Amino acid sequence: MNATFRPANHRDVGEALGLWFDVSPIPPGRLLRGGRFDLMTTASDLGSPGTILNLRRGPDPGHLADVEYVHVPADDGVENYDTRQRRVRSWLGEALSVLTSPELAWPVYVHCTSGRDRTGVVIAAALLAIGVPRRVVAEEYMLSDGADPVAIERAIDGILAWLPSAELDGARLRAALGPGGGGPVG
Repeated sequence: MNATFRPANHRDVGEALGLWFDVSPIPPGRLLRGGRFDLMTTASDLGSPGTILNLRRGPDPGHLADVEYVHVPADDGVENYDTRQRRVRSWLGEALSVLTSPELAWPVYVHCTSGRDRTGVVIAAALLAIGVPRRVVAEEYMLSDGADPVAIERAIDGILAWLPSAELDGARLRAALGPGGGGPVG
């Protein structure tokens, strides 16, 4: 990691899940999250992602070599924690579909400006979709600076209500994120 700058709320999701599981459902080094990385000079500063999934409205600087950039901007006019809204669910579905793409270069760095709000909701949806228990999802989110426990609980409620009807291949997402796929974790 660059000694002079580290993206806000940067962490390895698989490694963080090791706080709650003997064996993380996502291998360390597979799914990374954090804030903007404009001052990074190499991909290794971020954990060597093969893909960067940008949830910000604006584009990434695109200056890191050998990295694919995918832009799924959240609508800034919508409260992203209000996952009962159709527009938020549509955006979540688009972001999660990126993670199930067979052409995706792993590991993936998911980010927004602070690495907490938009990133937190997308990571929460991905974890819930692969069967990570609600309590663990909320606690993983709470590792972020400035995390709002009320907001994430509201988001989780909406995600859990949406997932059964979402056009999302949970098995494909588990296979993409996990060491070999399989059933729900926990």
